[in-house]
Amino acid sequence: MLRRIADLTHRRARVVLLLSLLAAVGLAAIGFGAFGQLKGGGFDDPDSPSSRAATVTDDTFHGEDNLVLLVRAKGGKLDAPAAKKAGTELTKGLKSQEGVTQVASYWAPGGSALTSRDGTQALVLAHVDEEDTETVKDITDKWSGERGAVSVRAGGGAALNEQVNAQVSKDLAVAESIAVPVTLILLIIAFGSVVAALLPLAIGLVAILGTFAELYVIGSITDVSVFAVNLTTALGLGLGIDYGLLLVSRFRERLSAGDEIAVALRTTVRTAGRTILFSASTVVAALAALLLFPQYFLRSFAYAGIGVVFIAALSALFIVPALLAVLGHRVNKGRLPWADAVRKPEAPLWGRLARTVMRRPALTALPVLAVLLLAASPLLGANFGSPDERVLPESAESRQVSTALQHDFAGNESAGVQVVTEGRAADGAVADYARKISRLDGVVRVQAATGTYAEGRSVRAPGAAHAGFSEHGVHRMSVTTKLTPASEKAQDLVREIRDLPGPGTDTLVGGRDAALIDSKASIGDKLPAAVAWIVGSTFVLLFLFTGSIVQPLRALVLNGISLTAAIGAMVWVFQDGHLSSLLGFTAMPMDTSMTVLMFCIVFGLSMDYEVFVTSRIKELHDAGASDHEAVVGGLSRTGRIVTMAAGLLAVSFFAFVTGNVSFIQMFGLGSGLAILIDAVAVRGVLVPAAMRLLGRTAWYAPGPLRRLHAKAGLSESGAEEADGETDGKDRHHTPTGV
Repeated sequence: MLRRIADLTHRRARVVLLLSLLAAVGLAAIGFGAFGQLKGGGFDDPDSPSSRAATVTDDTFHGEDNLVLLVRAKGGKLDAPAAKKAGTELTKGLKSQEGVTQVASYWAPGGSALTSRDGTQALVLAHVDEEDTETVKDITDKWSGERGAVSVRAGGGAALNEQVNAQVSKDLAVAESIAVPVTLILLIIAFGSVVAALLPLAIGLVAILGTFAELYVIGSITDVSVFAVNLTTALGLGLGIDYGLLLVSRFRERLSAGDEIAVALRTTVRTAGRTILFSASTVVAALAALLLFPQYFLRSFAYAGIGVVFIAALSALFIVPALLAVLGHRVNKGRLPWADAVRKPEAPLWGRLARTVMRRPALTALPVLAVLLLAASPLLGANFGSPDERVLPESAESRQVSTALQHDFAGNESAGVQVVTEGRAADGAVADYARKISRLDGVVRVQAATGTYAEGRSVRAPGAAHAGFSEHGVHRMSVTTKLTPASEKAQDLVREIRDLPGPGTDTLVGGRDAALIDSKASIGDKLPAAVAWIVGSTFVLLFLFTGSIVQPLRALVLNGISLTAAIGAMVWVFQDGHLSSLLGFTAMPMDTSMTVLMFCIVFGLSMDYEVFVTSRIKELHDAGASDHEAVVGGLSRTGRIVTMAAGLLAVSFFAFVTGNVSFIQMFGLGSGLAILIDAVAVRGVLVPAAMRLLGRTAWYAPGPLRRLHAKAGLSESGAEEADGETDGKDRHHTPTGV
């Protein structure tokens, strides 16, 4: 197949390029519509009790309060005529606003509790569809700001979601404005040629445009998170660089060896192309694990990641060979003074490093292992949570509102516990249940259709403020607490409420802290299956590639070490707060979803580099080289490519650190660091040390599996034998590969 692709792209290069250009234009036209289909949120399990509670609330009671307008009287008195008039107009206007339901206000009957301790601030609460960020923005823009005698700020879950999305969009634009020119400069330095440096960008551009089109289609069918855009741009650019480096370096190597353009192109596609196909399979396998999770935030990254890998690999196999066929020796145009050095197939530095490590494997590997294990140690104290207003800077409006609610009000109205009954419930049973909840530590009051309760007794009889708490025998209760949202005490309170016998057929407890508990439980339940899938699929793919059962185990162990080191470092930075003043974030528990995402993506990319290196080592080993020389030769020929690719990809990820949303900063810093650790510490030191210690057992497989690999294996040497070609050269003495 690869030989036919090479022949096609050589004979019909201009036709392939024209069709590719038309496809790219079409994909761009479709892809620009993706942004209107993507949604914020997606961190909750739709089948969890908290999500079911939200569904009942939405369907029966027009939704729970998720938009908070914090109103401050400029004169200091809420009941001053001017402030009262402004507050009343705000309340009436918000009730008449399209897209707003379930409005409660200090200036409405029964709203006296919605005031701060000092009486200078009041609340207007409403429900909006928080996934419709455009509507949320229109509402908050219209009703917040300076309004005569009062000033209004918007907060709550809906405003937070909209502000996070808006900030991420701004940050992404900044990150791209930094990453793209820096990457281009580094590509020119790495290739020593302006023309050659532009070729990887062609892969990345088509992969990004194609994935945007894919997200538009999928977003029309199911929920897709807007954050998938971040992965699309970073991974598309990064894989374009990875695959472009492989192809261009291999093509230039064959031209330098004296091959004709057609022969060089065929060898390049057949060898480097096979490596690309296999490495893409390992990345796809890792990203597919995200489909096991019910949260569409995580599933969205699988949609984007699998799409961008597939399109990048396809572009690498068709567009770049066609460009190389047209350019031929002109691929070296725009040569820079150091071009001859970077065009050499071998990197002596990496060869010397490999020889040094293999002479003293324990002495060189143990210090590296010690540093990586030290970096991983903060994981022992890791705490996990979900994004909240602390992911934004202190200057963000929704964060300021949240801070005011926690410090200036007796209870946090935006972070209360919501309880609903499924099926009819008697008023007496509801009253008894509300009294029991009001006795729990941290509870300020409980509102129900039967009245308001505090400290186990009724403090307000049913009235206008309680009218929306019962519909056709279905009840809801709003539990206001004085506990810090997302804290252990707040989560313990949810568990205590859930332990109480409910009044209905099924009593569901929802709200922010309940969703946090359910999200962590859901991810924890699916994580073993996801890890098993990644380990199993990786083991099978690497066995088919190497014919050994030891090589996959070695790769899994070393990848695990580098990953835990990178994630442990993120715990030290983002949970423990080190570097917070430098990066401008607030320390908080690790984002559960983002940590899982980082694990899957980095694992796949690490296996990408594993395939790059192992393919050349195995090729030399199969050609008759000793274990020692195969490792040294393999690293000397791939070390520079891997480090250049990793460094350029890390630039794309590190650019996210310039943003102002902390979980995006964590993802960028953690992913970039993990990639560099893998490329330098693992590939440069731990791989040759492990290969030296394993010796000939590194290639061991039982007899039945050896026979299976002979039939179904994906080794390059086997494929070349099947092709029956030598391109006029003795393949036993002229190594090929990456």
